[in-house]
Amino acid sequence: METQKVLEKLNRKEAVIGVVGLGYVGLPLAVEKAKAGYRVIGFDVQQKRVDMVNQGINYIGDVVDEELSEIVKKGGLRATTRYDEIADVDAVAICVPTPLDRYQQPDTSYVEASTREIAKHLHPGMLVVLESTTYPGTTEEVVRPILEEGGLKAGDDFFLAFSPERVDPGNKVYNTKNTPKVVGGVTGACTRVAATLYRNVLEGEVFEVSSPAVAEMEKILENTFRNINIALANEMAILCNKMGIDYWEVVEAAKTKPYGFMAFYPGPGLGGHCIPIDPYYLTWKAREYKYHTRLIELAGEINNYMPDFVVERTMKMLNRHGKPLKGAKVLLLGVAYKRDIDDIRESPALEIIRQLERHGAEILVNDPHVPSFLLDGKMFESRKLTGELLEEADIVLLTTDHSAYDYSLIAEKAKAIFDTRNGLKDVQNIRGDYEKV
Repeated sequence: METQKVLEKLNRKEAVIGVVGLGYVGLPLAVEKAKAGYRVIGFDVQQKRVDMVNQGINYIGDVVDEELSEIVKKGGLRATTRYDEIADVDAVAICVPTPLDRYQQPDTSYVEASTREIAKHLHPGMLVVLESTTYPGTTEEVVRPILEEGGLKAGDDFFLAFSPERVDPGNKVYNTKNTPKVVGGVTGACTRVAATLYRNVLEGEVFEVSSPAVAEMEKILENTFRNINIALANEMAILCNKMGIDYWEVVEAAKTKPYGFMAFYPGPGLGGHCIPIDPYYLTWKAREYKYHTRLIELAGEINNYMPDFVVERTMKMLNRHGKPLKGAKVLLLGVAYKRDIDDIRESPALEIIRQLERHGAEILVNDPHVPSFLLDGKMFESRKLTGELLEEADIVLLTTDHSAYDYSLIAEKAKAIFDTRNGLKDVQNIRGDYEKV
């Protein structure tokens, strides 16, 4: 295999690039590769996504509508459900989900299925990069054997690497284009080829590591770091509540220290596609080495408890007003897992709704970014946020601090507010009963 010829083809932008999975990770990556001058083919099993891409219609918040439309019109990007077209690509990135199963164990079925489709059309000189977050060892223990079943060998006949996605939906500063990238190949040549492709596409630094396992582990470290520190913030908030201390004032004071401290904030629980899930990949893998990741699992317990904590506090606030939770009208403001996005994956608001309904509460919901959603077979519609709706509710739970909310109106009209995000921090006059995490 002539590595130099492959590098020259990438540098001349003559290589055809494939992206498998056109979701929150794959579509922004496909768009950036097309903007860089490559011809890109996106692969997805969902016909609706494929049709929308081919019509230049965007469905991902981190993609600019006009950019997608323009590159599709120019022929830089097209999508298909036909995986046999992988035979036409020179490099392909796997950007499919890696969820947990019901036992909190990694589900690599999407990665395996995608890899099998690629293996059918694998050819000499092809670059395959796994971007899906997973446990250390996946690239070489799961992906590599499937690709090598046809006789081609990674590092000798084709290039194989892992490069973790670092998508932060809604981040106004860092996106796919300018976020630094980590790349680890099964050989030095694999790393060099994958890094060359990313350097030709991205503005952020491309940092090369010695193996896919190092790249896989560093992504787990990133999100485990956040998971554990959020758990600390949540536990401190619980304790501060019992002690009558405002945690939010405490953390603002702690932030004045110019070294040795990084601010993390409590909330109603963890959500999204990474932080609540990724640490469990490592706890599962650690069992293979007869090691119990106690700190990680304890952090998970604390974070998973937060929806219960929110419901318990809601009960206590209602009790002060002589109102039981059963039959109470509870208005949740925000079901997305973080502010100003429409993503409800793993959102703690969903578990809060489940628990409130089990206690017999009547649920009202508003989210300016989520018009409707299906939860356990029941459809919820976002109600228009008006003074009348706020006055109708027995208690308002601020579960996502969207910037579109009129916090002054909420403060003026709500009888009781439980603020899980400190969203009303700048409001001076709050009419009703008010508490925060």
